[in-house]
Amino acid sequence: MRSFCLGLAALALAYAPVSGADGYGFAAPGGYGLKVYRTNYALYPYVQVYFRTFDQNQQPLVNLNELNVGLMVKGKSYDVAKRQYVIQPLRQRQEAVRTVLVLDASKSMAGAPFNAALEAAVRYIAGKRPQDEIAVLSIRDTKEGYDVVSNFERDGNAVVRRLADIRVDGQKTRLYDSVAAAMQLCGMTAQGSEASSVSDIASCSVIVFSDGRDEGSALSREELNGRITNLKIPVPIYSVAYSKTSKEYFKNLESLSKNSFGVYFLIGDAITRMTQVMEQIQNILLSDYVVTFLSYLPVDGESHALKLGVEYPSGSGKFNYDASSFEAIEAPPVPALQAAKAQLSSVLRPLPDGNPYYSAAAPAAPVAPVPAGVPAAR
Repeated sequence: MRSFCLGLAALALAYAPVSGADGYGFAAPGGYGLKVYRTNYALYPYVQVYFRTFDQNQQPLVNLNELNVGLMVKGKSYDVAKRQYVIQPLRQRQEAVRTVLVLDASKSMAGAPFNAALEAAVRYIAGKRPQDEIAVLSIRDTKEGYDVVSNFERDGNAVVRRLADIRVDGQKTRLYDSVAAAMQLCGMTAQGSEASSVSDIASCSVIVFSDGRDEGSALSREELNGRITNLKIPVPIYSVAYSKTSKEYFKNLESLSKNSFGVYFLIGDAITRMTQVMEQIQNILLSDYVVTFLSYLPVDGESHALKLGVEYPSGSGKFNYDASSFEAIEAPPVPALQAAKAQLSSVLRPLPDGNPYYSAAAPAAPVAPVPAGVPAAR
């Protein structure tokens, strides 16, 4: 069942109408949370919901299954016992994960700090899956404030070769302009790479290696954070904050990461930690989950609310929910899509009564009081 669902991933995304989520679902101190970042209804009535989880240390929750997940459509809870939804780890699916690496190539980073960043970037590239794509920007003294070292590329060796061409000679660091360019790149199709299209991409994130200092950007930090907040589908920013001199500007990186559903990593002058941090980031990006469910709402072209909840640890009875939506629309009359829907119907079998929701047991009928003077039944 699961292997078949994995095979449908790229097909569905190739015709993917998607929606973002309403909230950010951050974990409260000492707790956990989740973020629904993408909802795909190309195979309607089959809907796929992509979400990321995190504990109090911003690390992903592991080994989730259907018993950990609660699903509500228009306020009504699906009954897990009716087997109308399944959950799969993104790590085992075919969709690609995209990453934009942003490297501060100003002179203040020259020497051991920049070499450590390059080594960490190479290790990150080496650890990617064959379908994952990586782009690289270097912050330098150009008209735009950055160089595009590599567009999105699946060939990791090609990206590594291009890293060797970066010159660490910048006089100014237009950090905010470069991060904005990386976010824009996340929304574009691949150019000059082996990627077929943007349609089979599950998520895109930005990793920034910098000391947080910005000099001369056209955008202010507040303006950049405004763009981040208004994104329909979030682009998390993971900041690797390092400097051999001062931590004065690290707060700029922390602000961008916290506002974008990313994580801020304080390296300081302990540059040997960079490789370990990149391994943590890669694990986070590949530890997302996808829930596929069968909707019983009729095709009406309207948007409908859904909520996805996670109970953790299992059996605690405490769910943390995040909200999103999907449209009840007919799939395009493409033979491959229609065939995929037919096959999915053998995985998520439609219920004869058309009711996937939880039904509470009917309350017992009230017992009428015995009138005075009437003997009780024996």
